[in-house]
Formats: sequence, structure tokens, C-alpha cells
Amino acid sequence: MAVDVRDIYGSQKIENLLNLALEATGEERAKSPELEVGFDPETKTWELIIKYSGDLKEVRELAEEVYELQNEYAVLLVREDRIREMASLPEVEYIEKPKRLFFEVENGRRVSCIDAVQGARFALSGQGVLIGILDSGLDYANPDFLTAEGKTRIRALWDQEEDREYTEEEINRALEEEDPVARKQIVSSEDTSGHGTAVAGIAAGNGRGSGGRYAGVAPESPLVIVKLARARAGGFPRTTELMRGLDYVIRKAQEYQNPIAVNISFGNTYGSHDGTSLLERFIDDLANIWKSVICIGTGNEAAGAGHTAGVLKEGENTVIRLAVQERQAGFGIQIWKEYTDETEIALVSPSGVRVGPVQAILGPQRFTVEDTEVLLYYGEPSPYSTAQEIYMELLPKSSWVDDGVWQIVLTPGRILSGAYELWLPGEEILNRETGFLSPVSRTTLTIPSTSFRAVSVGAYNARTFAYADFSGRGYPRGNPQVKPDLVAPGVDVVSVKAGGGYGQFTGTSFATPFVTGGAALLMEWGIVKGNDPYLYGEKVKAYLHKGAARLPGFDSYPNPQVGYGALCLRNSLPI
Repeated sequence: MAVDVRDIYGSQKIENLLNLALEATGEERAKSPELEVGFDPETKTWELIIKYSGDLKEVRELAEEVYELQNEYAVLLVREDRIREMASLPEVEYIEKPKRLFFEVENGRRVSCIDAVQGARFALSGQGVLIGILDSGLDYANPDFLTAEGKTRIRALWDQEEDREYTEEEINRALEEEDPVARKQIVSSEDTSGHGTAVAGIAAGNGRGSGGRYAGVAPESPLVIVKLARARAGGFPRTTELMRGLDYVIRKAQEYQNPIAVNISFGNTYGSHDGTSLLERFIDDLANIWKSVICIGTGNEAAGAGHTAGVLKEGENTVIRLAVQERQAGFGIQIWKEYTDETEIALVSPSGVRVGPVQAILGPQRFTVEDTEVLLYYGEPSPYSTAQEIYMELLPKSSWVDDGVWQIVLTPGRILSGAYELWLPGEEILNRETGFLSPVSRTTLTIPSTSFRAVSVGAYNARTFAYADFSGRGYPRGNPQVKPDLVAPGVDVVSVKAGGGYGQFTGTSFATPFVTGGAALLMEWGIVKGNDPYLYGEKVKAYLHKGAARLPGFDSYPNPQVGYGALCLRNSLPI
């Protein structure tokens, strides 16, 4: 009897990257910065994301731990030898592994038309609207996050690394201690990187440490803080931590019965960039719950060489050249195309050794090219996307991937669309000179800023009014939806530093909180002040679009660089 390859390599409920990781050896995973994410080699368990329907009774019987999220999503801890069985459960619709997330940082208030709505006429300051910060934590004792009486403005702080929630009362008790050691014994959570503190300062700092000079956008908004856990010291959070954190802040807003603006200044490059991963779909689903606005930075990948794209034509080979710098560790290459297009794929090493064309058969394949091992997974469309992925992981047999110029040769057969896109990991993983020789800056926005219902935020220079060349660009792959939605100041932005004082920060990480704070002020005007009880979600996004200011150098709007334009909050108010 013939054996269905789909049975051999598990249900297509399992994403391609996880399927390949399950086929890889322990040594191969250890060499890969992507395949090993989510796996604990000591306990032989995986942290996984599932979309399910019905109840979790059978899932709980197979999993070591289950963290139930809203709208039928869950984060699991599962033994590796039980994942295929988990995928066979009818309640489980789809399974993904976590991915790593990376950081995307006086004048900005004025050019964003925020000063005008903080003045006497509108007197908007964020009162009654929560701001949720999902980041590296917060310097909770910093005066910019205290009231005039020295009390905290934090309603709740969940430190995922400590797996502990601190209440407003506990934080206030800690603040009563003048001795930092005694204070830490009550609330030990810290922001060791300072990223989250700077982000929160832009969105909601009150400027008490600067006499108000460096106040943020919503200086009286109460705060809900999530310090995202890192898998290891010095590492970055994963998508699973982000999903748990987002679920937490939305639940808190419902508990407190306050509208909430949520800030996410993290992203990654893995995925089809069309809004269909479980993380993106989860964000879209949560955006429909309660009175919320979720703002996400588009990342800092546009000026790099981590993306290329083009259109295949029948009868014409396309050669994509990829430079690999000396001493480059293992990394992955994503090839995304439409499933309707028939294309042969071959790989040529720097010395001219050719591998392929690879078999167009669902499942993993292995090749050895000189001192580099190639793990490949030939995928098919998922239940949520028509896109097809062919994923390649280049791993060193000894120390480093072979350096020089690699070639990916695409030989088209029957072509209907022809569109293809390739992405490399973010610049945090690659050496400086590793990248495509003919990069394409469009569709460089990071995931999850591709979520349809998020407000996706790029960056510009508020002093020169120039678009920031690093700011991730749209549009999403194969989708005409406008992303970014708009841009905000993201170059040399002054904000509070963890430990005291102020510093300058650059990146879409620090453009995003301008919009998060702005969304809080719009909801204050509409919901808290009674002018429009329905001013949240997509309606806030529409108001931000309409009020956006034009920047020099662009003739048509919206566009893939700045969306509808630059944040201008005064013009976004419908009066």
C-alpha cells in the first residue's frame, strides 16, 4: 500500500519551520539561531503556539503545561515525542514554534501636533486610559512614572522572568523604602536594558525628572507593564511571551474597565509577511476584544540587505546572489512564492558547486556543500495563506558557513503570478556584510506589524522632516493594505533612561510610543470625556490616517514608506 508523504512528515497542521526543526539533529539545532528557538534540550520539550477549537481536555492530557489565551489560542509545553500525536487531535487546527523578537527608539511632541491637544482647549493627558507596554520592563522608581505625591502610576506589573505579578499597592510599598536594597526586596523587577523605560517615557512619561521638558504624550495615563521573559541571559523575548503578555494587558483593561492603548516595539523577519501567522491572527482577534488600540513598530530592516524580490517570467532563469561574510554562523533563507507558480530551485556555492534542482516534494531534504550543510524544507500553503515557502538553513559543518557569493537559481516552469520574495534573519543575527547583493527595500516591515488590525508605525526625522531610511516599508506581501499606517519621530528622540536622566534614542521602537500615546489621548477625548464612546480600534486608526501630515519628497499618499503621512494628533481630532 502506498504511504502518503503527509503521514510521514506529520500533519500539515504543523508549520514548515517546526517540521524542519523536528527533523534536525540536536547538533544541527544547536548551530541554528532559528531552529532551536522554543526547544529545551534538557527536558526534551517544546514551547508551542496552537490555534484550536472546542475544549483543551485532550490537549492537556498530552501537554506538560497549557497557558490558555483568549479566542481559542494557547501556548503549550509539549514533549517532543508527543507533538505528532498533538497534531492529530481534531481540536488542534494549527501549530507553530516560537520565533525570537528583536528591538526595533522634546521635538517629537511639537511636530506630531501633540502640544496642541495637551493645552487648555482640549486638556488631554491620558487620564482614564491605560497604556500597556510590552517590553524589557520599567524603572518603576523613576520620577517620570510617579505622581506628584510620589505614588506609582503603574496599575499592574507582570515580570515574566520572575513569573510574578506586582500590584499597585506592592509597588507603592516598595517606593516608601529609601534604601534601594530594601525596595528591591519588595519589588525586584528591573529594566536592565533600558529599552522599555525609554519606550514608556515617550508614550507616558510625565517629565518630572526634567521639570516637564521631556514629558511624554500621555503623561497622566495609568500603566500596565509586562516585562517579557528571555529564554537566556542577554537574549531576546519570543513570540510566545509576547502573546501571553498581550493577552494579559487586554484582560487587565477589561478587569479595570478602562480603554487601553498597547505598545509593541519588537519584531522579526520570519514569515510570509501577509498577516497570516498565528501571532498576527491572534493580534487581529484580540484587537476585536474590548476598547483597545494596538500599535506596533515596523522595524529597522529597510536599509539592510535582508530582503529581495522580483517577478519570474517563463523561459528566463533568475539568479539571486547572496554574499556571506567571513566567520558567519548558521542562518536561514526564506523563499516565498505563489503555490500556482511552478519553479525549480537550485543552490550554487561560492566555489561553483551546484545542488539541485531540489525535489518539489513536501518535507525535509539535506545536502552537504563543501563545509556547509543545507537543511531544506519544501512546504505547501497553510490553511491561512496561499503562499508557498521553501526554507533553507545554511549550517557550518565545523565553525562557519562558507564565505563568498552564493547563488539561488530560480528556473520557472508554468507561471501565473511570478512574484517571489526572499527574507534573511534580522541584522542582529547576520554579520554586517552578509546579505543580498540586489536588496529590495519594499516589504521590509517586520512581523507582527503586518497584522491587519494593528496600527503599524514607521519612523522619520522630526528635525529634518526626512523619512528614516532604516524604517521598515510596506506593503504586506501580496496584499494592497496600507502598511505602515503612518510614521512618527524616530531619530534622536529624547526620553528617560533607566536609572535616571535622559538620553537620545533612534529606531521605530521609539516612533511607535508616540502613536500609542496619541491613541490614548484620542480615546480619552472620545470615551472618557464623552465625545465619542466608540472611539477605539479601527476608528482610532481611521482618525490617525485622516489627520496625518504630509512629508517632503512624496507626491502620492498613502505610500509604502510613510503610509498616510506623519502623526499629527490635533488634525486627527474631528473638531
